[in-house]
Amino acid sequence: MDHLTRLEEMLASANMDIKNNNYEKAENTLEEIIKIDPNFGKAYNHLGYLYEVKFKEYDKGETLYKMCLEKSPMYPAIYYNYAVLLSTLGKWDELKELLDKALNIPGVTKATIYNEYGIMYEQQGKLDLAIENYRNAGLNTLDQATLDRAKSSIARCKSKKDLF
Repeated sequence: MDHLTRLEEMLASANMDIKNNNYEKAENTLEEIIKIDPNFGKAYNHLGYLYEVKFKEYDKGETLYKMCLEKSPMYPAIYYNYAVLLSTLGKWDELKELLDKALNIPGVTKATIYNEYGIMYEQQGKLDLAIENYRNAGLNTLDQATLDRAKSSIARCKSKKDLF
């Protein structure tokens, strides 16, 4: 088995552990991957996800996401995960920069990125920009659930505009 295949298998094992709530085992596997190959960026993404979502250690999660971006800038998953963290932390300038970059990464789902722009602008009270981006999310999907979410997000923003 070649080096990369072994690392991908270890990553898949860590993912399964995360799904099965075996966070400590997943963390150990991911740290082992990084010891074997410090340039295997996907491991930093998954470890960042653990720290952000499961351990609520946002600073460590952010550091790990940045490492993933540095090591594997073409890995689509990092853009979704890091975007959610930046949104949670209200780091709007960094989030906009990340989303702008994400739109040019092959394999990134544009509808998801536009939805993240929409959330960002809605949280800032920029409702017209939010609506525009939710509309783009809807126009860039073939998935009915994503389209329905875009429509309900637009309706929510329009309701908020009525409050002004």
